[in-house]
Amino acid sequence: MAKQLDGYLKLQIPAGQANPAPPVGPAIGQRGLNIMEFCKAFNAQTQKEKPGMPIPCVVTVFKDKTFQIKVKKPPASHFLKEAANLTKSSRNPGREIICQIPMSTIKEIAEKKMDDFFRCTKLPDNIEVCFIDDQYHPGMKNKKVYYIN
Repeated sequence: MAKQLDGYLKLQIPAGQANPAPPVGPAIGQRGLNIMEFCKAFNAQTQKEKPGMPIPCVVTVFKDKTFQIKVKKPPASHFLKEAANLTKSSRNPGREIICQIPMSTIKEIAEKKMDDFFRCTKLPDNIEVCFIDDQYHPGMKNKKVYYIN
């Protein structure tokens, strides 16, 4: 017999840095789950990632107070900032361009994120279009003069 589902939690936690402090502890504790067990499981799953990289995850909570963690790829904005060597976005989005990102870099990022895309097919041209449409990161533009939004 399958386990009965209690709900889902969506969290974004730095890789390898889950601890019982907020926001992880309260979110997990409200569902009655063992916080330390979750932290150890998450840190074990993300130990191969670069420490501190934001990792979105979906936690499936079951009625018997067990859980399952589905770890996703970091957000596209993280990859874009990393590719452009930025710490923050433009102060005047839509008016001020603070960097340009080559289309080849956007293709690489889209290929990394392909597992998380649910609306795209695996055609190379469609990857670019889907990535540009899904990601809003003001103040960046690529060499084909597309805004990433």
